[in-house]
Amino acid sequence: MESFVLAGGCFWCLDAVYRTLRGVHDVVSGYTGGSTPNPSYELVCTGATGHAEAVRVDFDPEVLPREVVLDVFFTLHDPTQLNRQGADVGTQYRSAMFFTDDAQRELFEAARTRASDWWPGEVVTTIEPLGEFFAAEEYHQDFFAKNPGQGYCLAVALPKVNKIRRSYADYIVA
Repeated sequence: MESFVLAGGCFWCLDAVYRTLRGVHDVVSGYTGGSTPNPSYELVCTGATGHAEAVRVDFDPEVLPREVVLDVFFTLHDPTQLNRQGADVGTQYRSAMFFTDDAQRELFEAARTRASDWWPGEVVTTIEPLGEFFAAEEYHQDFFAKNPGQGYCLAVALPKVNKIRRSYADYIVA
């Protein structure tokens, strides 16, 4: 098993998408990249903590290749938007990849380079060392599945889930 910690806007969308992929054993929504210990959702939303909303994706690279995990990341959000994803604005919504070692950093750099060929404009995704990862409150875990009729889920998360289902059909859980 391996884990990647990725931030690309609201963690509800990343969580929803990664849960649809074969080989993903767990997804944990949380906060990382900042300086405030044990932050709450409300505090992170202020933008004052330095933390990003992120997910830790635990997956089996024998089933779901590392490159696919990362290409999905760059497909499901717009990595050319600095400190925002659509209407979600602030450093807490930045596009970032948090590495644990040099090998992971190199994988992340290669993925960012691939993505720069797909996206018009500059890819602004940062590659940062992983500090402490704080799991978000329980109500954020698997939010999309628990709240399928919620407005944000319908307007923002569902189109991203459907995009990944179309683009990565070979990796979708049956």
